[in-house]
Amino acid sequence: MIKKKIILDCDPGHDDAVAIMLAIANNEIDLLGITCVGGNATLENTKLNALKICSLLNREDIPIYAGADKPIVYDLVTAEHVHGKSGLDTDGDPITLDKNHKIQDLHAVDFIIKTCKDSDVPIYLCPTGPLTNIALSLKKDPSIKDKIKEIIFMGGAALCLGNITPSAEFNIYVDPHAANIVLNSGIAITMMGLDVTHKVNVNDSIINSIKSNNNKASIFFADLMNFYSRFHRDLYKSNESPLHDPCVIAYLFNHKLFQGKKVHVQVEEKSELTRGETVVDWLGVKKLQPNCNVITEADSETFFKILKNELSKLKKGAPFLLYLYYKLDNRSWIFKQIWRVANVMRLVICRLPFTFKKLVTDFIALVVYYPMS
Repeated sequence: MIKKKIILDCDPGHDDAVAIMLAIANNEIDLLGITCVGGNATLENTKLNALKICSLLNREDIPIYAGADKPIVYDLVTAEHVHGKSGLDTDGDPITLDKNHKIQDLHAVDFIIKTCKDSDVPIYLCPTGPLTNIALSLKKDPSIKDKIKEIIFMGGAALCLGNITPSAEFNIYVDPHAANIVLNSGIAITMMGLDVTHKVNVNDSIINSIKSNNNKASIFFADLMNFYSRFHRDLYKSNESPLHDPCVIAYLFNHKLFQGKKVHVQVEEKSELTRGETVVDWLGVKKLQPNCNVITEADSETFFKILKNELSKLKKGAPFLLYLYYKLDNRSWIFKQIWRVANVMRLVICRLPFTFKKLVTDFIALVVYYPMS
């Protein structure tokens, strides 16, 4: 099987975190690197969050690059009202960051250009935040267009309302100029906008089902969704929350889950009233050549079955001590005090080489903590 080589350009972000986990888990995807952009939070926070997610999954081998800290024209707008101050707030305990895992020195734009030019097969670009890094890459070196198989991005709203203004989706609103550069590039483009992501809704039943995998990725998913869902439930007066960014990754390895239409799309850049609106010529009234495959339908039930299965694959290699840590999280206060002491131990143990670290943590878990679970 030939894996699809992808660059995941993101602004983590709770749903970005799930997209990263899905990309790491799926056997049909070769994740060449993660590039970060200012969006859901500042660049300082989004790149730190990407490091945390990879550390949680013991995937410090995945290179992470920092890109644009602001849009091409406008000042940065963030979504702390959704994702919290860090961009990845949860009610769970903080992720222990591997201090040896660092942001790469190369700028994200230069990494995208170099990776595309050096690859012997076309690359898939998968932006789940503002399109600034992608647009800057195309402007800096237009020749990479021939090395990009497809750009699949999360953003826009074709036939539905916006989520940051009445007419605009957040990612496109933040950098509408970048969106137009990408849409006018001539590259094959698929848009995963609010029309489809609002049909892929997570609820308590789905959260608990995935959490029952009982591995740290699935438990982390539940922690993420429990925090993330509060904003959406209040906004939409519903017990469901749209799960945007993982749709991009799911489309890569199972496009049959989704349905859409090739149409012409352009973005309003300047209007104070409608900045960031994706103007979709659904009926073809302007007689313009279609430039985007706009997805509007999804098989949500199958999507979540796949997501549960994919996240379960990340169970291997998970230190047993961390698994029990989350397993006992909702127990009485005395367990929390015990785990605070254990956390100091973990901070010391985490500095050990991985093989020795895993042996030590498994021994402690089996001898000390397993009887309490």
